[in-house]
Amino acid sequence: MLFAGVTFGVDEGNKIGVIAKNGTGKTTLLSIIAGVEAPDSGKITWRSGVRVGYLPQQPAFVGNPTVAEAALAGDDPVAAIVRGYEAALAGGDAKAIEEASHRMDTANAWDYEDRLRQLLSRLKITDLSARVDTLSGGQRKRVALASVLMSNPDMLILDEPTNHLDIEVIEWIETYLKRSRATLLMVTHDRYFLDRVCNRIIEIDNSQIYSYDGNYDYYLRRRAERIEAMTAELARVKNTLRREQEWMSRQPQARAGKAKYRIDNFYDLKARAAVDLRQRDVRLENQSSYIGSKIFEAVEVSKAFGPKVILDKFSYTFARYEKVGIIGPNGVGKSTFIKMLQGLEPIDSGHWDVGTTVRFGYYSQDGIAFNENDKVIDAVTRLAEDIEIKEGEHIAPMQYLQRFLFSVPDQQKYIHTLSGGERCRLHLATVLMRRPNFLILDEPTNDLDIVTLGILEEYLAEFKGCAIIISHDRYFLDNIVDHLFVMEGNGVVRDFPGNYSEYRRWADEQQRLQAADKPADKPVAKEKPRQQRPEKLTYKEQREFEALTAELDQLNAEKAALEAYFNAGGADDIAEKSRRYEELKDLLDEKELRWLELSEKA
Repeated sequence: MLFAGVTFGVDEGNKIGVIAKNGTGKTTLLSIIAGVEAPDSGKITWRSGVRVGYLPQQPAFVGNPTVAEAALAGDDPVAAIVRGYEAALAGGDAKAIEEASHRMDTANAWDYEDRLRQLLSRLKITDLSARVDTLSGGQRKRVALASVLMSNPDMLILDEPTNHLDIEVIEWIETYLKRSRATLLMVTHDRYFLDRVCNRIIEIDNSQIYSYDGNYDYYLRRRAERIEAMTAELARVKNTLRREQEWMSRQPQARAGKAKYRIDNFYDLKARAAVDLRQRDVRLENQSSYIGSKIFEAVEVSKAFGPKVILDKFSYTFARYEKVGIIGPNGVGKSTFIKMLQGLEPIDSGHWDVGTTVRFGYYSQDGIAFNENDKVIDAVTRLAEDIEIKEGEHIAPMQYLQRFLFSVPDQQKYIHTLSGGERCRLHLATVLMRRPNFLILDEPTNDLDIVTLGILEEYLAEFKGCAIIISHDRYFLDNIVDHLFVMEGNGVVRDFPGNYSEYRRWADEQQRLQAADKPADKPVAKEKPRQQRPEKLTYKEQREFEALTAELDQLNAEKAALEAYFNAGGADDIAEKSRRYEELKDLLDEKELRWLELSEKA
């Protein structure tokens, strides 16, 4: 049972985050609401005419389309017109092209492709002719997200929209969704994202739904209060149950003629007392092997793939118990860096000098190559039939897996039936069972639930060893790392002495200083070619931006007045007012999207 008797509503403008442990039904709930799966019972009721955009956790594309074709695959009527125009151009039929052009004129669709290019550019996708099968998982996710956003839905249903994305793209999506008028229902483990975007949190716990009107920080406080209140109530129920149990245990004749309601009440109390409020969490014991004073030294290490430089004479001496985070845009070489350190990827020149006591534990974002037809217990037993958890203490694989929330029945599951989060827990278990003293974690936060992430953070904070962490989870980096390697591209690695939030404030300050100094440094700037000039508002666009701002205020005021009229029960000209209300919503959607485009350049 994932959840039972779930009832809740979503109001226009809500931005809702769904939180639960792995395997408790977050993805299933979203797919049921989106109409992809059917519930066993109950129903989903939508307001008439609502346009829904759904981004699944693993987007699938029919055939092998180009990026442009995939991004235009939505249900938006304008996208269909653009697809028809592109098909007419490809066919070369003059009459078909003329008809398609007329449809483009009628729908004002000529700027649609420009908007698509701008959106994909923000998502770091530049080659619209590339086939989706040649893209990485993160790139495919971004193309699917672009398709959903271009369909201009009233409601967005997003399942892990930030997975496999670099921090810069995550921050842009965060800003976009905060500004967007679309209603939002999403699953994400990014705690800063939840805190800054959501105004409501829905939690799935013990097969029930709990709703909190506030952001993630508010949810944490209220959840603690709920658990405390439920614990007190459970204690009261158990005390009452003990008294009733004594009554029920008496001889039958002693109860003869007693009210049946008391017997029924006993069984009701017994059911309520059976609720298990214990927190079943992953157990990560801080038992690394001994690590010496010499960790590793990088001596002028260089690496390039053709013209793409990953490292250029990189030198660094790693200290004992040091914990460093690695950040940078996708494709800059973060994963290559840690593979070179472990000897999994050859270097072009220089060398690594690794200490003799160093024992690497490598958590790869690609996961581990399990046999999909193995059972969970068999996969671990193949690696070790006896697991040392600390000096002189050994346990069996079955006991070890229970520490990672794999119950005895769960251990009999086949690998191919596991959820993404369960696979991550199994991967983490296989990494830590060797008692490493140098952890290398490549995107460990992608599929782990928030509770397990918190436990992993506590483990790393007390870990008696070294760690290198590649992550897009800003909250995770802030809590763990001593400093950052910022990979800026072309072999440049900046060593920043602080966590991610401190780095972000420093980078923003540097940008402000550069912008302030620019006129003084270059009073007479030479004209640059158009493609090299940074985008900024033209005079015409500035006037359009100002006019749009005023127009949006007027349209929003008119919409609010109509809503107040409807809420007051007004009946005069209701059909005309309803028609105008729908027009206003469409106008606001169109003009706010244009306002967002211009505001990015302002």
